Amino acid sequence: MPLYKYQCVKCGHVMEVLEKADAKGRHICEKCGATRMEKMMSAFSVNANPNNSGSCCPTGTCSLS
Repeated sequence: MPLYKYQCVKCGHVMEVLEKADAKGRHICEKCGATRMEKMMSAFSVNANPNNSGSCCPTGTCSLS
C-alpha cells in the first residue's frame, strides 16, 4: 500500500497515511481534529521515471528545461 501525505486545511498540520490507492476514507487531523484534509502531491508521483537523468524530457533535449 502506498503512503500518502495529507495537509489539514484548518491548521496546516501534515500527516502521512498508509492506504490503498483507491481508498475514499475521510481523514481527521491528528493535531486539531478537523476533518478537511487535502492530499498533497508527492515527489514520487511527480517524477516516476527511474531512468530520468535530471531532465524534464526522456530524451534530455527538452526545450523547456
